[in-house]
Amino acid sequence: MAQALKTSTSDLGDSRVRLEVEVPPELLERELQTAAGAIGREMRVPGFRKGKVPPQVVIQQVGREAVLDEAVRRALPGWYERAVAEAGITTVGDPKVDLSELPEKGTPLAFTVEVGVRPKAQHGSYKGVAVGRREPDVSSEAVDAELGQLRESLASLETVEREAAKGDFVVLDFTGHVDDEPFEGGEARGYLLELGSGRLLEGFEEQLEGAKAGEEREVRVRFPDDYPREELAGKDASFAVTVKEVKEKRLPELDDDFAVEAGGFDSLDELKNDLEARLREVEENAIDAEFREAAVDAAAIEAKVDVPHDLVHGKAHEMWHRTANRLSTQGVDPRRYLELTGKTEEELVTEAEPDAEVALRRESVLAAIVEEEGIEVSEEELLQAISESARSQSGNKEPSEKSLQRTLKRIRSQGAEDALRDDIAMRKAVDLVVEHAKPIPVEQAKAREKLWTPGREEGEAAGAGQIWTPGS
Repeated sequence: MAQALKTSTSDLGDSRVRLEVEVPPELLERELQTAAGAIGREMRVPGFRKGKVPPQVVIQQVGREAVLDEAVRRALPGWYERAVAEAGITTVGDPKVDLSELPEKGTPLAFTVEVGVRPKAQHGSYKGVAVGRREPDVSSEAVDAELGQLRESLASLETVEREAAKGDFVVLDFTGHVDDEPFEGGEARGYLLELGSGRLLEGFEEQLEGAKAGEEREVRVRFPDDYPREELAGKDASFAVTVKEVKEKRLPELDDDFAVEAGGFDSLDELKNDLEARLREVEENAIDAEFREAAVDAAAIEAKVDVPHDLVHGKAHEMWHRTANRLSTQGVDPRRYLELTGKTEEELVTEAEPDAEVALRRESVLAAIVEEEGIEVSEEELLQAISESARSQSGNKEPSEKSLQRTLKRIRSQGAEDALRDDIAMRKAVDLVVEHAKPIPVEQAKAREKLWTPGREEGEAAGAGQIWTPGS
């Protein structure tokens, strides 16, 4: 088990706290040895093979203070997370860390952290809140649109002897040149292109409209100034294009044969009924999600919670960091994303502040409900949450019991168990609020926006309706 840090917490007001943390000498020494071992794997010292330099030799060669500085730099984020977990607080925004001088051997390391924390809420009525809930409505137009997409997916391409038009497919051979020189990626054979799809450079496809099979054309285009390949960005290019074939997309007839081909249905009406049922299920799931969110917001309206602006700004930064991490995992550079939006990180953060404030209010009220109801999280619920996360990441593959226990052990070693328990408890609080919520017609909920409710200021009542009614 990881050796405990010594922590103490003091309230600074405005939902900020100061954590005073002391790292025991034994733990500090262990991190020193770990850092020395990492440095030693990159050092060359006479008498030792590369990567096999012992930690004590590294410390002699490099100096204890330099190795300790590296050790603290590597371990500080983990110590911070453990200190937060041991202090039992939920942080918001980036911490401000003040590190004391590096200690002598045998003495502890001390540092302080000032950070925002989730504000305390004084909950109001959260059982029996009236919430607008719309009825599912699947229009014939929506079913026809789904039918159209299915028809498109089963379309065939047939060669035609005529000029190519927008919407047709053409089979091409082409070779591109920039400054009279061919460039990498500028050549293709048997390339299938839908005219009007916008897949190629702007203006390319339009210049092939009216072409026939066997015809050769020169297509002139310009690479955008922000083209990813810098050697091509902003350059003029010419393509020698040969049209090999012109193909027309033929959509299948909407009849019983189509229903059989599309999904094994006996008739077109049966296929339409199936599509309507699927759309209705999607709609009902969306309504359930709206209702859950609206029920929590209704409970938040009844509560009293002070959310300082600095805390809101910090939460908005957290939201951007999560977005940037998600983009990175999807292979998108966050800096490139900022370029495409034409905004700075700080501009996006500022725009996210209203959503950040709503999120903080929701979390604070749910935390108050968890405390009021004495909601606890069992070991089984922990493992269930870990299992659901694992399935979502592995294509719904069921993890083994051994794998679940190994993951739970890692979560505990990282000091993240309390955060996971907090998340599960909050979900249970949402379930409780939703279970007791009273659904009312959306029209009735909208009408209530215009009414003054006793016990509230007029401004609060008006603002409440905007969050309270889903879909408005």
